[in-house]
Amino acid sequence: MATIVDNNAFRNLGLKHPLIVAPMAGGPSSPELVAAASAAGALGSAGAAYSSPEEIEKFAAQVRQCTDRPFAINLFIPRPIPQIDPGTVERAFAATAKYRAELDLAPAPFSGPYAEDFDAQFEAVLRVRPPVFSFVFGLLSAEHLRAARRVGMLLIGTATTPEEAQFLEESGVDAITLQGSEAGGHRGIFDPEAPDSELGIRQLLGQSIKKIRVPLIAAGGIMTADDIRGALAGGAQAVQMGTAFLATAEAGTSGPYRSKLLEPTRTTRTTRAFSGRLARGIENRFMDEMNAEAIMPFPAQNKFTRDIRGASAASGSADLLSLWAGTGQGDLWQGPASELIDQLFSK
Repeated sequence: MATIVDNNAFRNLGLKHPLIVAPMAGGPSSPELVAAASAAGALGSAGAAYSSPEEIEKFAAQVRQCTDRPFAINLFIPRPIPQIDPGTVERAFAATAKYRAELDLAPAPFSGPYAEDFDAQFEAVLRVRPPVFSFVFGLLSAEHLRAARRVGMLLIGTATTPEEAQFLEESGVDAITLQGSEAGGHRGIFDPEAPDSELGIRQLLGQSIKKIRVPLIAAGGIMTADDIRGALAGGAQAVQMGTAFLATAEAGTSGPYRSKLLEPTRTTRTTRAFSGRLARGIENRFMDEMNAEAIMPFPAQNKFTRDIRGASAASGSADLLSLWAGTGQGDLWQGPASELIDQLFSK
């Protein structure tokens, strides 16, 4: 397997391996994991979508204390947020009352804003100047793209269909992550209300490779060296892996989450229950029981369930956690991330 990434988008980064360790917002993408991945010759990625501007700057400083190698920061492209009327909030509280009672959580007042301000986050990214800025859920505006260019950041968008990939290429990105339906975490679908195309990575890569000129990064269900070789042979310039790194020593994955990941088999499916957007995770009680009619749109639902998820983790239970994971099976590596990367590219 080639050890030097050789294409226009990645050549200047000086990566040793054609690997991006996925941005996993909400904890798993710790500064230690990002730094370890980059130091080992891959591209570590900070999942900063839920971080304040101050937290983004602090995170980048922590990574740079550990390594001078390139890394990426990832954000969510904002979409117009639907109005959340009082009746919708009442239904959501009624549907989750039993969980809050079990966790001894008092229902706190709920109102917007429901997410961090993207423009403020982006300004923090511009100040930090990571070598790579990646994003999901749509297109970066022309104004933001020009600002990123001025500070020399490489731009990577995310597509779940060939059509989304074409839109990204036309917008001016340097590379595109093709997210197959096997991938864990949020689906990168542009329209939050749209159905999932459910294109697997092989099909998505096969349909995109002849149409897209910028480098393509394969993501979804990639767990082994053979998986990597298959994706590269299929035309990908690099791969992105997330689930495989969730149990590594440096990952910020919570204890209950790790325990579920380390069970002999992982059954996953997509759900809107936790955040209001489709995301793939390990099946659990909250996913099974949550009334679909009481789920608010993204990102309101994500903010609304945050206290439940946090209390569930603190209690040591995975029943009410978002257990994002892809379809890939097999034992997960629990040692240093650098050793996993060495194993993946040792042949």
